Amino acid sequence: MGIEYSSVVEAPRDEVFDWHTRPGAIHRLLPPWQPLNVVSEAGSLADGRAILALPGGLRWISDHQPEAYDPPHRFVDALGRDGLMSLPPGLIRSWRHEHRFEPADRNRTRVIDRVDTPVPERFLRQTFRYRHRQLAEDLASHRMSHEQGVRPGTVAVTGSSGLIGSALTAFLSTGGYRVIRLVRRDARGLHERCWSPADPAADLLEGVDAVVHLAGESIAGRFTESHKAEVRDSRIEPTRRLAELAAGTSNGPATFVSASGIGLYGFDRGDAPLDEHASRGSGFLADVVADWEAATRPAEDGGLRVVRVRTGIVQTPRGGTLQVMRPLFAAGLGGRLGSGKQWLSWIDIDDLVDVYHRALTDPAVSGPVNAVAPQPVQNEEYTRTLAHILHRPALLPVPSFGPRILLGDQGARELATASQYVVPRALLDAGHRFRRPNLEASLRHQLGYLLENS
Repeated sequence: MGIEYSSVVEAPRDEVFDWHTRPGAIHRLLPPWQPLNVVSEAGSLADGRAILALPGGLRWISDHQPEAYDPPHRFVDALGRDGLMSLPPGLIRSWRHEHRFEPADRNRTRVIDRVDTPVPERFLRQTFRYRHRQLAEDLASHRMSHEQGVRPGTVAVTGSSGLIGSALTAFLSTGGYRVIRLVRRDARGLHERCWSPADPAADLLEGVDAVVHLAGESIAGRFTESHKAEVRDSRIEPTRRLAELAAGTSNGPATFVSASGIGLYGFDRGDAPLDEHASRGSGFLADVVADWEAATRPAEDGGLRVVRVRTGIVQTPRGGTLQVMRPLFAAGLGGRLGSGKQWLSWIDIDDLVDVYHRALTDPAVSGPVNAVAPQPVQNEEYTRTLAHILHRPALLPVPSFGPRILLGDQGARELATASQYVVPRALLDAGHRFRRPNLEASLRHQLGYLLENS
């Protein structure tokens, strides 16, 4: 019972072991399809404790074993207990996870995971395929920037607890960056600073090398006047004030990276490929994004390198459209939306993290960047691919009135049935490497249906 899984990653053993010791490692290795969330990370691999949240308030307690700690060779964690809510996971009786690291040669490491548990191997294999690929890909992304002479610095991030922010901050932390989370409550510790969007403190960005600005009210929702005001007000002025502060801080950032969206291109541009030089479209989102991007100009005028990341439809079961669609398709209730001919410009969440990393580290990248996969698909192809991976039929087309009920006429038009054929021209011209440019590969990785040799 249990599992032993190994693979070779392209990095020296000390580097691989150090990656595991840094904040964010457990976030990067936790499969997104599993109903687990990190409550707290272990402070040390020698004798720390990590706590994961399960549905229903249950807790998974992972205790690191001091007697087995032998850096950079291995560390071990085992299932522990802490209160009544940690007792039910103990029904599996035992769980001991040994992490071993052996040099394959000077620049490569064999990573070996051995779990002793009554849980059969077939229930664990996808988890460890995911973990090993995630580790190898993250290390490769950091290695590429290091080879170009870029070394970790201090990055301030707004929206750090959101879907994208939590993935990005974990990635940066495991890569050795010092991440300062700009939060709208009282700061807790040296890795947080209190940020008032309406009136940021004068010293907020002192000692910071770069800013990543992700904060903003979720666009998803019924397009009422109040919702549209929240979307707009949470973006335009806070971005302008932060950009002005970045430009005016003498020992502050040299790089300002701001979230943006492909909504700039409008909600229906037909089959025309849209790169970063395409004209602005029409509609509420186009207007908001245009003003949002314009709000970064004070940073640009102040001499900072500014990157505006125009993000497509992010693929992760932790949020967004895939979180909504996955249970419907798993129940056999999924289907194409409307005609199914509308273009979907999507991006794997880990590729989006890499785009932000590229924006932070590549001095040649500036201005708008389309953060989308190089292979957009039509809705009917997306539907067919998702159904195929989940081994379910997709025979029930979604009637056009469904999105209108949930989002209103304008929301349905600009979100649910929008058609945008967006291409990542700036990234392709820069020779950017996508982890998962193919939709099926992305969905398999995110949903736990990885193939052995893919």
